[in-house]
Amino acid sequence: MGIFDKVFGGKSEKEAKPEKKSFVNWIPLTYLNQLEEIKEQSKTETILIFKHSTRCGISSMVIKRFENLFQEEHKHVKVYYLDLLSYRNVSDEVGYTFQVMHQSPQLLVIKNGISVYNASHYDITQTNLTRFI
Repeated sequence: MGIFDKVFGGKSEKEAKPEKKSFVNWIPLTYLNQLEEIKEQSKTETILIFKHSTRCGISSMVIKRFENLFQEEHKHVKVYYLDLLSYRNVSDEVGYTFQVMHQSPQLLVIKNGISVYNASHYDITQTNLTRFI
């Protein structure tokens, strides 16, 4: 029946698939002063920073897989999204402030004002989020 659906206006396979709901609470990281806010917030909750290169194929693949790590129980976790190409100065300061060497893509877990974990590239997709929350 697939060919008849296409000819007579039925839904395509893409349209028929329900979209997966994302539970990631993305917050754009665009200003240097947000780093102080992150340090302060991390005293009472775990904060994640995801550094992403919009021109890198690996980074694009990893961010999709990263989103799939999030389950409904993670929806309250704050995840700061840093487009490191647009905000290079913020990216540099993240490295300095949290004492991590620059990688892309990169995930930092911030607790009590410090980075307690960081991963880059495909290691991000192996991160057990529940361990930090």
